Amino acid sequence: MNFPRRMRRARSILVSWAGKELVLTNYLTGSVISADPESVRILHLLNDWTNPTDLFARLPEYSPRSIRAGLGELRANSLVVLEHSGEAERDAELAKVWSDWLPHASFHFGTRDLEFFAPQETEGLFAEYLAKSRQPRLWKDYPRANRIALPRVKASQSEFARVLLDRKTHRDFSGAKIPLETISRLLYYTWGVTGKIEAPPFGDLFHKTSPSGGARHPGEVYLLPLRVAGVDRATYHYDGLHHRLTRLGSFGSINRIVEIAAGQDFLANASALFIMTAVFPRVLWKYRFSRAYRIVLLDAGHLCQTFCLVATWLGLAPFCTAAFHDTELEKVIGVDGIRESALYIAGVGTLPADRLRNRR
Repeated sequence: MNFPRRMRRARSILVSWAGKELVLTNYLTGSVISADPESVRILHLLNDWTNPTDLFARLPEYSPRSIRAGLGELRANSLVVLEHSGEAERDAELAKVWSDWLPHASFHFGTRDLEFFAPQETEGLFAEYLAKSRQPRLWKDYPRANRIALPRVKASQSEFARVLLDRKTHRDFSGAKIPLETISRLLYYTWGVTGKIEAPPFGDLFHKTSPSGGARHPGEVYLLPLRVAGVDRATYHYDGLHHRLTRLGSFGSINRIVEIAAGQDFLANASALFIMTAVFPRVLWKYRFSRAYRIVLLDAGHLCQTFCLVATWLGLAPFCTAAFHDTELEKVIGVDGIRESALYIAGVGTLPADRLRNRR
């Protein structure tokens, strides 16, 4: 195999052991191969851009042919990249953006683009789990410790308590349209900028209805209106500072979105989908240690709970899911998966008439 360009090892490699087997993983591409120590040695020699022929003198015990064959296998599994290639550019972008959180942030990339079971397959899978072992207890108790009985909580008629108790995950919708005004309120009270905070030396930072570590607010949201009155079916970005939608383009067939979302067909009957993302450099710039990755995930959780509560208050039926194919969903909304990644799909619909009566 000929290599007309220089090459180097990918920056996104983990070396580990599965039992006695040495395993090389490129967590950016998802490639996993078993290898031998000589493969690690070759990768070590490719710390910087290197002409493959320069390895011949450094590995005299191997023939040029065998070295080229080894490099070919490493390249085929994305463990080495060619200079000026698209793979090299993406590898360099990852190293540039995530440098302060690596290698620990490999967890983020290692959990992307997994294969999901079809919804009809999970029942048998979970039955198998239960047959092999008991599920962990869902509560914790200290039977030998002293206990204090708390005063009984009386039912509250307040709007706040009603919203808290009514919040549930819904997957059955009437298919009715939602007014744009309702979507506007849902976006504003979840992702809108409600004020500003003076924070020297950073200048004015944003205040929103959900907390964010250091007020960095890495969360962004993209709207896919399926049944929203007066809005075309397309992909929109929500600008929370100016409270407006920017049309980005078509998202194609709703069946394609369902396919991306691991076959969860109830999404097709929703009124609107909200793709929640994180812009990592907002947090990476200030917090240059990998523990701050937790901030990004915590922020997403805060936003999604706020979303569900606001949706419930507005009389909508909310849901959320993290089961989706990352790269394909990011193509829909036009983000790169390195600087900005999809973390969550949330959505709302309208309740069927029978459930709406029961709710009242």
